Order: sequence, then C-alpha cells, then structure tokens
Amino acid sequence: MKHNLTATANALAVTVGFIYVACALLVAVMPGFFRTIAASWFHGWNMEVLWTGEPRGNFVLGLISAMAGSWVVGYVFAWTYNKFIK
Repeated sequence: MKHNLTATANALAVTVGFIYVACALLVAVMPGFFRTIAASWFHGWNMEVLWTGEPRGNFVLGLISAMAGSWVVGYVFAWTYNKFIK
C-alpha cells in the first residue's frame, strides 16, 4: 500500500501537536515528575539549570517547531516507504 506523502506528513504533525499540548498540560500539573522524566531522557543532565517550570513561555514556538519538524519527518518517511515498496 502506497502512502500519500502529504496525508502522512499532516497526520504525523497533528499527532505530535496533540502530544505536545498534552505534555505541556501535564508539565503544568506535575512539574517535578516531568523534570525527572526529562533528566532520564537526557541521561541524567541536571535539569534544575534549564527547568523554569513555566511551559507557557515557549509554548507556541515549541508547538510550531515540533509540528513543522514532524511534518518533514512524516513526508520523508512516506517518500522513503514508497521507494522501498517498489
């Protein structure tokens, strides 16, 4: 089954957008828990230096850049997938 490039890219961008918003809301509710998660994902880096506890400051920029980046990844994925199924 062939992937539609734009549809796949759009689907991934919207999915990442939903996840981004959910994570921002959870960080606002449980900042300590998510600081621990972030430190574990970055192999124990000290998140105290970077952590502001305020997800709203960069929310829009983060949402736009996450969705734009995931759109590119979705497009490249669909294009590559279509090449491999030939």
